[in-house]
Formats: sequence, C-alpha cells, structure tokens
Amino acid sequence: MHDIEPFARWGKLYAANQDKRSPFFRKRYDFSMYRNDIYGYYIHPSWDEIGSETLYLKLLFCDYAQNIAIIELIGEWNDTLHNDIMHLKRNVIDYMIKEGIKYFIIIGENVLNFHGDDDCYYEEWFEDVEDGWITAIGFRDFILEEWTKYRIDFYINFGGSLETVNWRTLHPLKLFQKIHEVIAKRISLT
Repeated sequence: MHDIEPFARWGKLYAANQDKRSPFFRKRYDFSMYRNDIYGYYIHPSWDEIGSETLYLKLLFCDYAQNIAIIELIGEWNDTLHNDIMHLKRNVIDYMIKEGIKYFIIIGENVLNFHGDDDCYYEEWFEDVEDGWITAIGFRDFILEEWTKYRIDFYINFGGSLETVNWRTLHPLKLFQKIHEVIAKRISLT
C-alpha cells in the first residue's frame, strides 16, 4: 500500500496545501518517513489524514468559482467501528461547504472495503448541498452493493454510466461537466 500515491496529474492545476481556503492549507509533507498506516500497512505520505484510523484522502482539485471539489480516497471506509463518514463530514466536507463547494466528486478506486452503519451524516451532507450533488466514481462493485444496502444511494449518485467515466484522462473541469450532464439526465428522468 505504501506505493499507492494519490493521482498527481492535476498537481500543477491545484495543490490543497497551497490553497488558503482548503482544510489542508500549509500542510507539510515528509516524504522520507511513512507514518500513517491502515491496519499495519503503511500508506504513502501524500495522503491526508481526516481523523479516521482507516480512511485517508487527497483533495485533488477544487474550484471555488465552479463550486467543485474532487476528492480521492484510500483505505477502508468503516462507519461501523470508526464512524468514518463523521470524520469526513466534520473535518473536510463541512469546511468546504462553508467555502461554497456544492458539487463533490468522490473517487474510490483505492477504497478496499465498506462497513455501513447509520446514514445520518450522509443525509446531512446531502441536505447541505441542496442545490448541488455528491457523486462517487471508481468504487468496487461490492462497495456499491453495500452502499445500496445501507441506503447511501439516497444521498450519493453512483453506478450506471458514472462507472464508465475515464476520469484520469480528463481535465478536472471536463470531468465535472461530464458528470454534471449524467446527473442532470438522472434528475430529469425522475
């Protein structure tokens, strides 16, 4: 796991530790020392802590004019033991919502497992972005099945054509545009 780095292609477009409005502003990275781990497996020092023992993230891109944030996750999303959604919501999402972010793209290619519990933080997040949306892409099928079981699909858009988006090849604003079109179609069909 120590070899898995956050997606770096957009690094010249945005760096959370240089963004005064980011929850990670002025964070310094020590690439000579691996100190964070998930169940005893060290992870790359580029990942940011959110207060969880098992879930870390990287704010890959943020555009305050467009109200967009793109976040990549790594680890185990464990709401049962660690209430990871609470850590994510309170330590990152709430901060970003106060800065005007209302469109969230969550990338989960490196999320290895999900353990659900209460959905109240998902519901709160959904209500906080009433005229925006939350979308998840790149998550494993069994995680999406668990999300459906715990009714997370009431609050986060995922699955279907969202799973075919080749996000790594797109500029972040093009990714937003593509996802926004998919979500607009879903809304118009309901």
